[in-house]
Amino acid sequence: MDIDTAIENITKNTLEVIEEDELREILKKDEKVAYVGFEPSGKIHLGHALTIKRMKALQDAGFTIKIFIADLHAYLNGKGTLEELAQTAQYNMKCFKALGLSEDTEFVMGSDRMTREYIFKVIEASKHVTIQRAQRSMAQISRDESHNVAETLYPLMQVIDIYDLGVDVAVGGMEQRKIHMLARELLPKLELDAPVCIHIPLIHGTDGSDKMSSSKGNFIAVDDDPKTISKKINESYCPMGQTEDNPVLELAHYYIYDEHEKMLIERPEKFGGNLELTEEELLDLYSKKELHPMDLKNTVTKYLTDKLESVRVYMEEN
Repeated sequence: MDIDTAIENITKNTLEVIEEDELREILKKDEKVAYVGFEPSGKIHLGHALTIKRMKALQDAGFTIKIFIADLHAYLNGKGTLEELAQTAQYNMKCFKALGLSEDTEFVMGSDRMTREYIFKVIEASKHVTIQRAQRSMAQISRDESHNVAETLYPLMQVIDIYDLGVDVAVGGMEQRKIHMLARELLPKLELDAPVCIHIPLIHGTDGSDKMSSSKGNFIAVDDDPKTISKKINESYCPMGQTEDNPVLELAHYYIYDEHEKMLIERPEKFGGNLELTEEELLDLYSKKELHPMDLKNTVTKYLTDKLESVRVYMEEN
């Protein structure tokens, strides 16, 4: 795969790459590592799957992929006991495999990396970061407005994770941006290489809120059964004529039009008959209120149910 094609595949449906010229240089290397970290704190949903798509693109471009299961980080963030988090981690890793990452994907548990060198690096990093800077980096990830000392360790640990795993490219949602920027600022002060950072959009929850989240219950899990998918989409926020911040149209963008030039909308003749629409045509028709939300929802349900069938089969057989 040539570099221009690799860049196009890797950066598809991303919000930013910091910096693309650095990514081009990394692509020339024989050995290169990309990583993403996930807290094991609930169901794996379509927001996570969007990130896994980019990890697959990096894998296709020759990167070794490391999926970091941040159990200690989740513990610091009050997401459960270590025993509970370990159980959730096993389920999460199974879901990531079901989403199609290759067999040579490396899964790394944070609690397995607690070496003397790692702890010393965290302590060394702490000398270069103010409490205020650590709090700012943590602001979008923590569930609390007030932070305890344990939470301020979170961004420092994540920065050292990047070093410890030999990472060239760090991937994450936009809520990770402040921590990634801290890594680019801090690691050179420790005479270590800073990573290229790739940021993925946060997709809206089915309730129309800013972020799909297992803790809010506004998600579609990758292993949901067809009946559950249908129920969740039918109940989703999808105002007639609204194309901005519409979670159902967003799902169509990321999970239908990523592979199909046109989407087939099946309707009875008395309601206008079938339509085959490009994304541009869909948005135009919907904005004019010439397509009913239920026709859109039924179509997205069908495509998503078919798309996630392989995940459900994998989860049942493994």
